[in-house]
Amino acid sequence: MSSLLYYVPVISCAVVSLFSISLVWRLSRITVSLEKVSEISSLIRKGAITYLNKQFSLALLFSIVLVVIFNLFFGILKAVAFSLGSIFSVLSAYISTLITVNTNSKTVEVAREGFLKAFSTAFSGGMVAGLSLTSFGLLAVVGLYLLLLALGHNDVTDLVGLAFGASLVALFARVGGGIYTKAADISADVVGKIEMKLPEDDPRNPAVIADQVGDNVGDVAGTGSDVFQSYVCMLVASIILGMAAYGFLGALYPLIVLSFGLLSSAVSLFFIHFPSKSLRWLAYRATYVPAILTIIASAVASQYLLGNLRIFLPTLMGIISVLLLAQITNYYTSPSSRFVKAIVKASRYGPAINVLTGLSTGLEAALLPTIIISAVVFLAYYFEGLYGIALATAGFLSIMASFVSIAAYGPIVDNADGLITMSKMGDGFRRTMDVLDSIGNMTKATCKVYVIGASALAQVALFSTYLTSARLDAINAADPRVIIGILIGSSLSFILCSLIIKAVSKASHIMIEELRRQFTTSTFPLESMRGKSKPGYIRCIEISTKAALRGMFLPAFLSVITPLLIGLLLGKEALGGLIVGNLATTLPLSLLMCISGASWDNAKKYIEIRMQESKGSSIHAASVIGDTVGDPLKDAAGPSLDIFINLIGTAALMYIILI
Repeated sequence: MSSLLYYVPVISCAVVSLFSISLVWRLSRITVSLEKVSEISSLIRKGAITYLNKQFSLALLFSIVLVVIFNLFFGILKAVAFSLGSIFSVLSAYISTLITVNTNSKTVEVAREGFLKAFSTAFSGGMVAGLSLTSFGLLAVVGLYLLLLALGHNDVTDLVGLAFGASLVALFARVGGGIYTKAADISADVVGKIEMKLPEDDPRNPAVIADQVGDNVGDVAGTGSDVFQSYVCMLVASIILGMAAYGFLGALYPLIVLSFGLLSSAVSLFFIHFPSKSLRWLAYRATYVPAILTIIASAVASQYLLGNLRIFLPTLMGIISVLLLAQITNYYTSPSSRFVKAIVKASRYGPAINVLTGLSTGLEAALLPTIIISAVVFLAYYFEGLYGIALATAGFLSIMASFVSIAAYGPIVDNADGLITMSKMGDGFRRTMDVLDSIGNMTKATCKVYVIGASALAQVALFSTYLTSARLDAINAADPRVIIGILIGSSLSFILCSLIIKAVSKASHIMIEELRRQFTTSTFPLESMRGKSKPGYIRCIEISTKAALRGMFLPAFLSVITPLLIGLLLGKEALGGLIVGNLATTLPLSLLMCISGASWDNAKKYIEIRMQESKGSSIHAASVIGDTVGDPLKDAAGPSLDIFINLIGTAALMYIILI
């Protein structure tokens, strides 16, 4: 009977897939009748898919080389698992991007029918992305695990190859997508907003289409691959530690928790249609409803499977920590927070004071989330040892589908907002989209911090798995080799950020020069778009694409080769130190970047929306400069660290047999 329970995740994925198909069918019935909107949306869609084709062709080529090497050194099963992880990670990026680029124009189409209809359409598109990615992760791990059992292969460590492949391709997607979108975004702001005094998403800005494409390849494809790899890493660690602690049922329990979380996230879609006095709570229903339902289901499952409510406690703490992190993020980054208002005030005194105020906000904000994650790790270990850490991570990620839905909602609305501006739609569309966009602005930072927390907890679970696989009770911090590992690991996150920010900066240099050239020499008039020539959108897309493809290889190579060198030269204890050192700096650094960036962004929007008389003024220019500093931090370097730490952990697990 208990072996049949392994099919619960498969059944839940099947149910959710049918639900997702019904949502896709409902969205497909919306016909876009606005010709200009359809034309611009088609440009965005083609640009996004073309870029993803080039990016993942190179990523898969890199992966094929590694598959051949892994087959020689680690065996066919790990090589196959690595291949599956890479393929599923690519599919997750494509699916999420295809959904969002086809939903943006439909959101504009229904915006004439009012706010709720437009919100439901945009959120349904996001929900399809969230449910699809989560189902993919669950099916990939459970399917491979069942295949290994069917082959009579009981060594579950072969699942590590799946996590490694998912993380490696996800790093390509995050780094490449981040460079692409931020090069276009920064250039559009510097030349369009500051120099030419053009408003947001003005069609006269040659970089505007590349910016819209970047929202999809960075915030959607990148986020999709990011959360997929965190989910897979956590599942692999949970199964390995669960088997070590409680055998078959120990591996099954986190899978059941995640299955209920997936179903609960689907159910939450029905709750967003109820009226709400607060726009923020309208979106957060998608997280609180599945959180409550998953808590109840997890308690029942722990008692039924293992007759022990004690294993439920780490799961409970993981879910509660999600809600706490959401509130802390909102406290620091909400447009109504005193920190954002302080940045607005600082903008009156120039860009330098704006940047310093935003930086101090991020430095302070890194503390509380770190304390919460540390408390979860300590209490989870107290209740169930290393397995408890995996259970806390499972609880944290159980409602991942809801957060991915909210994360995908943001770019859909951003693109829809841009389509309305570029198509010069009426005030009715504008008012509806402003309300939708305000919800996206409130939830962007929350989703980023959620992904950071998920990656950090997944890395702690991977480190626990590493200790088990390496047969280490602990690592001796007094050992010089361990100290070297910690120091090198702690410096890697800074090197990664340097590479990414430098790539964004170089691409921005090229694109800014191109924009200035176009504004100086082209014949399209600034007064209207009725001239004989149009801005060179394609040229800007090409610049972002080339920069992204150039910039994504070195970070991937660094993350693959460094753990191998440390392990071979200094031993498995030093490799454990590398994992610890990398986690110790990556968590606060990524929090600093994402929260500072979100604070600068919301301060700029506060000035643009609530202080409209300030548009084009010195205070607005200072806020735009602050936002351009924060853009590569919160959307390129910071999110890439999430994947980097998990890639270091899975690489260490892969290489342990060579040490």
